[in-house]
Amino acid sequence: MASEPAAKFPTTIPAVVTRAGGPIEGPESLVDTTIPAPGPASGHDLLVDVQAISVNPVDTKLRVAGPGEAGERVLGWDASGIVLAVGPQTSLFQAGDEVYYAGSIDRPGSYQRIQLVDERIVARKPISLSHEQAAAMPLTGLTAWEGLFDKFGLEKRSRGTLLVIGAAGGVGSMVIQLAKALTGLTVIATASRPQSQAWVRELGADHLVDHHDPQLAQHIRQLAPEGVDYIYSTHSAGLTSLFASVTRPFGHILATDEPTDIDYLALKDKALSWHWEFMFARPLNHAADLVRQHEILERIAQLVDSGTLRTTLTAVAGPVDARHLRAAHADLEAGHVRGKMALSWQD
Repeated sequence: MASEPAAKFPTTIPAVVTRAGGPIEGPESLVDTTIPAPGPASGHDLLVDVQAISVNPVDTKLRVAGPGEAGERVLGWDASGIVLAVGPQTSLFQAGDEVYYAGSIDRPGSYQRIQLVDERIVARKPISLSHEQAAAMPLTGLTAWEGLFDKFGLEKRSRGTLLVIGAAGGVGSMVIQLAKALTGLTVIATASRPQSQAWVRELGADHLVDHHDPQLAQHIRQLAPEGVDYIYSTHSAGLTSLFASVTRPFGHILATDEPTDIDYLALKDKALSWHWEFMFARPLNHAADLVRQHEILERIAQLVDSGTLRTTLTAVAGPVDARHLRAAHADLEAGHVRGKMALSWQD
């Protein structure tokens, strides 16, 4: 497909950038600005008019780290929008298509009104969802899917028990739904606040445990006397002993976070397998199977439109601007978010 002339698009666009690392209260942590519009679309790229975005822990981590030598950085790795133009090597989309995607952290994110993104990590937006509802799903959907099916190798006939740690968050909310819809696993979910407990039950969790309970390991073993078969963890620091205690021999543990205190030798007596999940691994490393992320997101969209999966959006935090993004980052860092938050670009 041929790219469209860049002249039909604006030369500058609104954006929210980070100019200084550190706490969200810093005056330059997130700043409203105008930046040169990206484009034209080349190679496999799509030029997308971003309609809505969602926020994730990776946004807060990279904001705290600061923009580096560039001086400012556009964050944001969840978006839903409309294709404006396509690069000459594209084959999956055309101008006017409604799409959703996470993107890649080595490129500017979706805190800008127009964005370039590789079509191989993009899919058509679920037709039954609004842009806000769709923007809540790509990063967490990819993270959950890759962990369950690419790493654990689960399938429809899979049986056993899955423990989801951090079940009420964005990733956990997708893990529960996918595990219940596409496998035969029993799901034990961790959640503490009443709203979070109600949420994970609504998503289909079979059993609920409070991760603040000092008898947590005992309660898990009561539910799975022979040990759980799989642990999907988004909050893994300080949990080596729990992992070793409640997992059956030859079981599997997956972490999406960056725990620095995991004692891997403590897992050896049961010959437990440790997995990492990082959904940016494919685009960052230009993986040969990069289009796998397009395929996963297309499948998730089909499952949403068939009523098998639901959006994990629980709040629209307002328009995309520094003030509302600061509030969203603060809520994420305080651990107050159930499911996902979205924000909309305003015309």
